[in-house]
Amino acid sequence: MRFSLYTLLFCHFIFAQTQYPKDYFRAPLDIPMQLSGNFGELRPNHFHAGFDLKTNQREGLNVYAIADGYISRIKISTFGNGKCIYITHPNGYTSVYGHLQTAVGPVQEYIQKTHYKEKAFEIEMFPKPDELPVTKGQLIALSGNTGSSEGPHLHFEIRDTKTEFVINPIFFGFDKNFTDTKKPAVSSLFVYPMDNAVVNQSKLPVMLNMSLQKDGTYLASKVKTNGKIGFGISAVDFDNVSGNKNGVFNVSTFLNGNQNYNYQFNTYSFDEMRYINAFIDYPKYKKAGQRVQKLFMKTPFALSIIKTDSLRGIVSADPNLASLYRIEVSDYYGNLSSITVPIEYDNETPVVKEEPIVSNYFIKANRDANFEKENMSVFFPAGTFYDDFNLNFDVKNNKIYIHEDVIPVHSNFTVTIKDDTYEESLRDKLFIGRSGSYNATSRKGDVFTAKSKTLGQFGLVLDTIAPKISIAKSIQDKWISDAKKIQFTISDSLSGIKSYNGYLNGNWILFEYDNKTRKITHTFDDALLSEGANDLKLEVTDNVGNATVFETHFFRSQQK
Repeated sequence: MRFSLYTLLFCHFIFAQTQYPKDYFRAPLDIPMQLSGNFGELRPNHFHAGFDLKTNQREGLNVYAIADGYISRIKISTFGNGKCIYITHPNGYTSVYGHLQTAVGPVQEYIQKTHYKEKAFEIEMFPKPDELPVTKGQLIALSGNTGSSEGPHLHFEIRDTKTEFVINPIFFGFDKNFTDTKKPAVSSLFVYPMDNAVVNQSKLPVMLNMSLQKDGTYLASKVKTNGKIGFGISAVDFDNVSGNKNGVFNVSTFLNGNQNYNYQFNTYSFDEMRYINAFIDYPKYKKAGQRVQKLFMKTPFALSIIKTDSLRGIVSADPNLASLYRIEVSDYYGNLSSITVPIEYDNETPVVKEEPIVSNYFIKANRDANFEKENMSVFFPAGTFYDDFNLNFDVKNNKIYIHEDVIPVHSNFTVTIKDDTYEESLRDKLFIGRSGSYNATSRKGDVFTAKSKTLGQFGLVLDTIAPKISIAKSIQDKWISDAKKIQFTISDSLSGIKSYNGYLNGNWILFEYDNKTRKITHTFDDALLSEGANDLKLEVTDNVGNATVFETHFFRSQQK
């Protein structure tokens, strides 16, 4: 993955000429658009794929189709985008609407029929082009807070229908819906020594001071080094209305006036999302909660938004040659913050030294690796990691210690534990847990296997405890004719909830699950109720098969 400077500039120029329709789509809400999150924001294990639009801190706002088309996909999930609708448009793009409270009209009828057909809350549907056509401005849903949403809002995306690449919605004329005259803000600047280099008498990353100049740019404190270095920034962007800290749109770096690194949050694929962990200083994020965006690649990785020269943004200091390094951080509207960093060669002895490495194991990122001790082992396929590193590995006290979660993992590795100390009747109640949390586990005899994308401590966990079911107020033998809904709280202390099913008078009924509150809710349908006595049964099962059954009997009058 080597680029010449010409390639960098050429690719950037070509992207700048890409034309997207500016007046084809309308806004998905009928209130002024305000962002609570923008495209490309740095999120756990992924870049944000669209806009998060504010809904006045409440649910139930009308959500509209942004153009003619047909609903091509509907996904109902307890995590991610929650209740989500996809509309394919004839101009080659697909719009996505997530965290919905509910669909409306024919769309909701279609969803409801599928719930009962599949007897499941979590479902995914792919309607044919003639099943659910929509017109521009048609009401399709109400906004909500479902899935992994941390508050009421609408998640909104635009994708290329053919490639499924997500595209920054700002390119489709939505820039007119926002006012932004504010520069991005760089809160911290770091310099990273590489290949045994020393920077400002340190072999560890150093934070640089920045001072505001009269022309509005920033000047960083001088960098003195004797080798290869890279830089990283913590930066956010603002607009004039929302008050939120959003992600930055474009970052470019220049060495002595020549551009050597650039990324712009324009379009990328879902296959690239996890590269965010190589894009940021992952150890700092895990230890301090700070996301520092690196402006170099120590080892190349295939994140398409990055355009770089053959040195991948790495800067070298040479004797008798001073250099100027410049960072430009800009938003879509051209508001720009600039930082200049003076660099000079200096062969000073380090005062701050690297922490001693105690590991006897070394990982080559481009090679398979297998480590085994006693009855436990771990296998890392080539490409599991982004960089080579020293691995801490051990087995003790019936646990396998696989480093700690400060090294980013790109793809699954496999943990295997052999244990014949449990009776056969208990073996199906065992799972491999990371710090006790559930990992899907397979078993062959007394050999247990699980996959993970996070380093840490693993061991076998025995779960013989059934899930819990509770109701706030008992309905046993009571008349509840005026109740519109019934709600339970379900929980599991170890392996977690796998399934839940409700039955009214022997017939399956839909319960909707909110993972944030652990509540399941059934909305009564007169067609499913009996006049007078009704029997309700709820079955909840965890991931290793422990089950709890709750039964109650209530009365209801259908007479109005």
